[in-house]
Amino acid sequence: QVQVVETGGGSAQAGGSLRLSCAATRAIDDFSMSWYRRAPGKQRELVARISDSGSTEYADFVKGRFIISRDNAKKMIYLQMNSLKPEDTAAYYCTFNGVYWGLGTQVTVSS
Repeated sequence: QVQVVETGGGSAQAGGSLRLSCAATRAIDDFSMSWYRRAPGKQRELVARISDSGSTEYADFVKGRFIISRDNAKKMIYLQMNSLKPEDTAAYYCTFNGVYWGLGTQVTVSS
């Protein structure tokens, strides 16, 4: 069993920044890690993914604004969120290889 815990959510003004962190309880070196989000009344959607080799992919709605990164030594991944928009308001979830999920961290962006 692997646990992942997200931290760093909170409130921000439109145009501001937040940094989310995700800590895993086992080594992440050989696995892809991802961030998803779910806004109220909407389905969960992929935000960003980083492969074991470090290649990244982003949803169109965050390209150029969000950056996903990983620190294998610390068993952590991050999501740097810049130029936040009110529509970024959602619960953000980290997933370990698409199998293990955290409980999420809330991000609220006000206009």
